[in-house]
Amino acid sequence: MRSPATPHTACAVGGRSLAGAHSLASVPVRTLSYERSLPFDDPRHLGAHRFLVEEAAILDAADWARWLELVSDDVRYVMPVRVTTVSDAGYDARSDMAHFDEDHYALAKRVHRLLTDHAWTEDPPSRTRHLVTNVRTFPGSVDEVRVESTVLLFRSRGDREPEWLCAHRADVLRPTAGGYCLAARHLTVEESVLRTQNLAILL
Repeated sequence: MRSPATPHTACAVGGRSLAGAHSLASVPVRTLSYERSLPFDDPRHLGAHRFLVEEAAILDAADWARWLELVSDDVRYVMPVRVTTVSDAGYDARSDMAHFDEDHYALAKRVHRLLTDHAWTEDPPSRTRHLVTNVRTFPGSVDEVRVESTVLLFRSRGDREPEWLCAHRADVLRPTAGGYCLAARHLTVEESVLRTQNLAILL
């Protein structure tokens, strides 16, 4: 069966009651253990890779409304605060503090503000390039696909020095009639102190 590959115009849950299905505890987290990924010619991998590439183009075009159509009604979008600890501490991120911890309602509010004349942090707007690489896919629950990738964000705004931000992304993609949608995203930044003025844009 052919896997969904392209972004679509609506990403509904499809009649299932999935409220709370992707709580913070269930969002995929980064681990240091190795897991063998799907072959690169697997239709699920090809579809997931295309989704991420198309999503990057949408984000770089600042087409926020179109991006919101790519996320599920029960989406969870999380980026914990990274901390520096000793090697045997057993953690390197705060479980009680995050740069982002948003559901669909919060993401919609953020997008709607970006579409108004009151998004001062994005006026003038940022010029961005989302460079997505190291894409690896894994079978998820039911028909979902787990996807790991690395995103390197270049951001330029006004006369300020350009900014770079690197993060590991662990996503859950869910197939729908129109293509994959984003059901969960867990971002692990590589810096404990972010060197950016704000995080008004999306990763």
